[in-house]
Formats: sequence, C-alpha cells, structure tokens
Amino acid sequence: MPVELTKGQKVSLAKPTGGGLTMVRMGLGWDSIAERGFLGRSKRTPIDLDASCLLLDAGGRLVDQVWFRQLTSKDGAVRHTGDNTTGDGAGDDESIIVDLARVAPQVQTLVFTVNSFTGQDFTKVENAYCRLVDEVAGTEIARYTLTGSGTHTAVVMAKVSRQGPGWTMAAIGAPGHGRTFQDLMPMIVASLA
Repeated sequence: MPVELTKGQKVSLAKPTGGGLTMVRMGLGWDSIAERGFLGRSKRTPIDLDASCLLLDAGGRLVDQVWFRQLTSKDGAVRHTGDNTTGDGAGDDESIIVDLARVAPQVQTLVFTVNSFTGQDFTKVENAYCRLVDEVAGTEIARYTLTGSGTHTAVVMAKVSRQGPGWTMAAIGAPGHGRTFQDLMPMIVASLA
C-alpha cells in the first residue's frame, strides 16, 4: 500500500519484507487545465514541465545532474527516460530511474525538482504528482501530490538521502521560480538543512 506523503514527511525505503530497495523510479505526471476557447469549447494549452534529479555530496555541492539535456548520470546510476513537452497522456509523463546500488559513494542526496520550462505557472497545471516506485517489484511506494496551484513555476519535490546502509525519502514540496534546476540551486541547498 503506497504512502501519500505530505510536505516534510519522510518514509524509509526499506522493503516491508526486509532489505532495501535497489532500483526506484520517480515518476512525474501532470495535465494542463482546460480553458474555455472559441464558442465555449474547452482546450488545453500544452505545458512543458521538466523533471530533474540532482546528485549532491554531503556538503550540498552538485556532483552530477540528470535532466532533459543530460539523460544519464556520469556513473550510469540515474537515467531520465525522456522529455514530455505537453503533459499529454495517462500515467507518468516523465520518469527518472535510479539504481541505488550504483549511485557513487560521494553522493549523499538525490533531489528531484520540477520546472515549467515554458514559464507557465502552476495555476495552469492540474493533477500534478510525483511518485516513487519499486522498479523491481513494480509497486508504488510513495506518492506526493503537488496540491494547490500558485504563481510559482517550479517545485523542489522530494529528496532521497542515504541513511546508514539504506535510503529514506522526504517530501519537500517547496514552490519556487525558474525554468531549469539551476535557478533553484540556492533553494535546494537550503532544503538540505
């Protein structure tokens, strides 16, 4: 049974049957809000949200990044499945797959962000969520609904951090502004404190 995360809540990534997860997928889904068009017909304007994964060391320094301009981390442990520029379709619109056992030892935290590359704010977005899936078993572990629309154009969604021999996930849900993850770096570093 997946956990519905609230802002700031943490969840252990240990399997209920013992042991830790080895392969996870962070999925991002969204729709654009239907707006009234000509003659009262509804239409949806495509919105290009982008999922990114930032690999940070213990000091919060950027070691590597995975996003639509770099689909695989240097160590091959993190892989973006491709850029969706509209939000059309059912299920996850973008996914980032992480092989936790292969993440470089100096990486202590993975931070997942969402940015509106085309600059539309979240008042134009509905049904937005991120979810963590056990990629081996194909089961959803946790989900974070990006509740409440606002004039922000980005969200620092969640972080996955090393904790002893395993990993934990924490929902952050902090709104921000920026077209790419680089615009959010000061906010990301602050969220690690």
